[in-house]
Amino acid sequence: MNDFKERIAAELLAVRDRSLAYTAADDDLLVRQHSPLMSPLVWDLAHVGNYEELWVLREAGGIDPLRPEIDDIYDAFKHPRKDRPTLPLLGPAEARRYIEGVRGRVLDVLDAIDLDGPTPLHRDGFVFGLVIQHEHQHDETMLATLQLSGQPGLVRDGELPAGRSGGPEEVYVPAGPFFMGTDTLPWAYDNERPAHQVELAAYWIDRLPVGNRAYVAFIEDGGYEDPRWWTAEGWQWRQRRGVFAPLFWVRDGHAWWRTRFGRTEPLPMDEPVQHVSWYEADAYARWAGKRLPTEAEWEKACGWDPEARRARRYPWGEEDPGPDRTNLGHRAAHPAPLGAYPGGASAYGAEQMVGDVWEWTDSWFQPYPGFRSFPYKEYSEVFFGQDYRVLRGGSWAADPAAVRTTFRNWDYPIRRQIFTGFRCARSELV
Repeated sequence: MNDFKERIAAELLAVRDRSLAYTAADDDLLVRQHSPLMSPLVWDLAHVGNYEELWVLREAGGIDPLRPEIDDIYDAFKHPRKDRPTLPLLGPAEARRYIEGVRGRVLDVLDAIDLDGPTPLHRDGFVFGLVIQHEHQHDETMLATLQLSGQPGLVRDGELPAGRSGGPEEVYVPAGPFFMGTDTLPWAYDNERPAHQVELAAYWIDRLPVGNRAYVAFIEDGGYEDPRWWTAEGWQWRQRRGVFAPLFWVRDGHAWWRTRFGRTEPLPMDEPVQHVSWYEADAYARWAGKRLPTEAEWEKACGWDPEARRARRYPWGEEDPGPDRTNLGHRAAHPAPLGAYPGGASAYGAEQMVGDVWEWTDSWFQPYPGFRSFPYKEYSEVFFGQDYRVLRGGSWAADPAAVRTTFRNWDYPIRRQIFTGFRCARSELV
């Protein structure tokens, strides 16, 4: 097995270790549905194996189905999450045996396949990148489920760098064109393609994500009680749901607390705000006299190198994410303090754009000019329109293998259980 294949094998091992760590719990916790927004953890566990069987074994390897009778059960498009507990799911032990059997055959396919051939699914290991990223995305979903479970002791924590104060509140991005998306990153998804030129007016964007201290100021200024700051749909949602603060926050007198993986703790004022919906992010931005950045503005501020006139894979360049540059890969079970990663700044000086929290943008999830579905339209194409808002950047729970400056995430504007935050922007004053 050559070096590239060995790296793929190592990534497959790492993501599987992660999936098994998040499901190393009592069977009752794995089979229970902790929220109608989420699947039982045991569904996610078997689903990643079924997806791997479908794409690597059947499509790329030409191997006959191992368990065709379970394909319908683990088809994410046939059964809404709220209905999945009623399905005849594999139990935890059987699910582990199934995914182990799939993985052994996947490594055989990896050993035999030609990664330099003309087949798009094979070329540069795309099919392996597909399943690796898919499993990491479900691992992040598992973490959101574990947060909703309210059970302590299930998720490891860790140490992060200290934050730093000072520095400009905003950075300036001059007017001009840049190339958005990619034609070159081999594991990029179809919705990141093709690269295309976008012309933007000058704007300012926050150097750092909005922090908890700033968000508390919005709350205490009556931000949740004043419809001036909310869209009509957002105000209706806030009233109907009785929302008064980010999810998992509670006020005790003048003090704010949050519940994090089953434990209640004082709210750290120096961290990026987390677990806010698009509606809340948009309302805060209006209150602050700003707005949310468009998706194009976010990507230019994050990844464009104006001197080299090319896009960077990460804000700082092409080097892999390390603990001195970003908070990715579940180094700790929370965002890093604001200002913790000056070495991860973009060419324009924006910091913490990758890692910590997914950042809401003002854009709907739409195809780029010249978009083509690959390898299946259900990954991106069926979600295009004006139902889903784009998120960028990746959270502390996202893995580096599934994050880059061009990566696009999307969700309904009401979603708060995911690890979401935001930063603000404003147009240049004339």
